[in-house]
Parts: sequence; C-alpha cells; structure tokens
Amino acid sequence: MSDLVLPKGRTALLLIDPYNDFLADGGKLWGRVAATKGATGLHEHMKAVLAAARAAEVTVFVVPHHRYAPGDLDTWEHPNPYIQASARGLVFEKGGWGGEWHPDFAPQAGDVIVGEHWSSGFSGTDLDLRLKQRGATHLVLIGLAANTCVEGTGRSASELGYHVTLVRDATAAFSDEALHAAHDINGPTYAHAIVTSGEVVAALGA
Repeated sequence: MSDLVLPKGRTALLLIDPYNDFLADGGKLWGRVAATKGATGLHEHMKAVLAAARAAEVTVFVVPHHRYAPGDLDTWEHPNPYIQASARGLVFEKGGWGGEWHPDFAPQAGDVIVGEHWSSGFSGTDLDLRLKQRGATHLVLIGLAANTCVEGTGRSASELGYHVTLVRDATAAFSDEALHAAHDINGPTYAHAIVTSGEVVAALGA
C-alpha cells in the first residue's frame, strides 16, 4: 500500500506536452512512443489521474512545449541536438494539427495554461509564479516525454523546493531504455515519490 500523501489545497497536477504529435495516431512522435512498453495503457492512466485530480479540486496546470515554426533557430548559436531535431521536423508545429491539444487532454475550464517551454516547464516560463500564487507545494507530473521534458520539469521543481511525484504509467518515452533511465536511475535523484496512476488516484481520493 502506498504511503503517498498529496495535501488538499497544496497539490497541483502538471500535464506536460499533451499534443497530437505525442499522443495521437498519426502524430509525428506517437509512432516511436507506441512501439514501447510504456505506451500500454498510457492514455487511460493519464485520463484516470486527470479525472481524479479534477474530482479532488486539484488545479491542473497544462505545461506546453514550444510550438515550432520555420526560422525558430535562426538566431541561436548553440541549440542542443534535441531542439535541432524538433525544429527540423517542425514537431508540435505552430498552427498545425500536431501542435494542437490531443482531444482527450485538452484544457478544461479552471485549468491553467502556462507559457511554452523548450525543455523544462519552469525555464523561461511563468509556471513557478502561477504555482506559488495558488500555494502549491506538491506537484504530480504526467505527460511526455519521461526522460526529456518531464524529467527536466521535475528536476527544476525539486531544486525550487517542491515535492515531486512521478507517475510511472502516465508517462512514456521513445524507448524502453529511456523510460527505465527516467524512472529507475534518474528519477530517484530528484523525485520524492515514483508511483503508479492507481496510487495517485487513491491518494487524491483519500
């Protein structure tokens, strides 16, 4: 039985990069995610956590990646390989279907949509400010991808003093090895809890 405690009024759910390109059939990145073990039940687990959070009146923060457009990196001197590849492929294309919210995870009334990020949901965005305005101290992270934006956001959150919960089966990556690294090697260095969606649902309903 999980010992996870998510204090009422101080917990927030971060829904990271819920775009068609990541989560929908035909999305530019979904094919890579779908081929991994982590994709099994992914949508259902994410929806279960979202439903439990809303039922418990936990604020959902939608944490979106930058939506790429031609010329985005023209003035950059040292874009990292991940950003270069995304820009070349126009992943989450601005104004395109891939950069739209997946229908199952579109923001609802009462959700908070924060500024777009490049890797960590905190870097260069208003996420920390918006969380502090609501008195949040405990963050639950779901979405894509486990070893990139989810991990970057979780590390930043921990360094800023938040309690961080990773949800194993409500995130995925481009390979089983990447998901293993995110949850079993890197996650324990910054996350306070690494649990399943069922454990989060139970804690939110407690």
